[in-house]
Amino acid sequence: MPSDQSTCKNCESEFEKGFEFCPHCGQKVNDELTIGVLFYNTISNYFSFDARFFKSFIPLMIKPGYLAKKFLEGKRLLYLHPAQMYLFISVIFFFLFSFVAREQEESIDKALKGSFEKAKKVADTLSEKGLDSAQVAKLMAPYEANKDKLGLPEEEIKELDSIIKKGGNTKPNMNFGFDENKIDSLIDAGASDKVIYKEMGMDDDAGYFSKRFYAQMLKFYKTKSGGSILKAFYDTIPIAMFFLLPIFALILKLFYYRKGRYAYHLVFSFYFFSFLFTVFSILLLLNFALEAFPGWITTLIILSVFIYLFLALKRFYNQGWFLSFFKCSLVTFTFFVFLFPASLAVLFVAFLSY
Repeated sequence: MPSDQSTCKNCESEFEKGFEFCPHCGQKVNDELTIGVLFYNTISNYFSFDARFFKSFIPLMIKPGYLAKKFLEGKRLLYLHPAQMYLFISVIFFFLFSFVAREQEESIDKALKGSFEKAKKVADTLSEKGLDSAQVAKLMAPYEANKDKLGLPEEEIKELDSIIKKGGNTKPNMNFGFDENKIDSLIDAGASDKVIYKEMGMDDDAGYFSKRFYAQMLKFYKTKSGGSILKAFYDTIPIAMFFLLPIFALILKLFYYRKGRYAYHLVFSFYFFSFLFTVFSILLLLNFALEAFPGWITTLIILSVFIYLFLALKRFYNQGWFLSFFKCSLVTFTFFVFLFPASLAVLFVAFLSY
């Protein structure tokens, strides 16, 4: 091989010296592997985290609808692809959100544990007899003062007062929908789950989902862990978003049916949801940095999302101010109509799978 020739380490093709990149495959000629190169290549390959991201981020935040409009005009290499931007920003958001989710899981488990411990103390107290009115008032005082925190309605407070006065041995009803004393006795006796399910109210000819529901209900009753359900709910949200985003694009298609194919509306939706996740990520970071971050500022930022959507629709679909505002309101309302049952469905799936 002549001395003025080099060989590419990637494709092994020969080319003249002096090239910074291989003219055949594009790999850098002298690409020494360092920590920086390693992680830059990883992020760049999987998330296209390059100059296009920085060129796209500022327009995304301050020019509603600009990126989607430019993408449809043919500028598809100058700015980051809408799906890639959505993927990258959503990964960052859910990473930050995982810290908040963990704190909420621990908080719920702690609250539930405290509630059941207090219920156990009530059960122990109910076995006492011969309590006078002063003793009854003393025992009832903390439950009446904290009935909202404990989730005890007025009817149960009265029932509890009556039981204490009678010196009964029945523990307070925690609204599970079945006789907890019988279930506790069956669990202590080592009864099979099928027997316990029947005592809880499951029919003999129950289907798969009904059996699964009772199984999860018994699991929750035994563990008293609400944090696990919340964790399963949060884990399901990223999957749910892959269905909600196309639904949002479909809603746009219905209100702007003369403004192009469904793919056009999907491009707008990718960029808009990227903006949403960016805003939520910023809010999470602010709450991490400032312990007493004002709630009213958070509310204003969230409300500003509606204004962003309104301006984005106005720019992207090029319609009048009033018509754009009217359609923005209808699009938002229609999406929330889908969002509410979708949230219940996700919660139900989370409960069945935790």
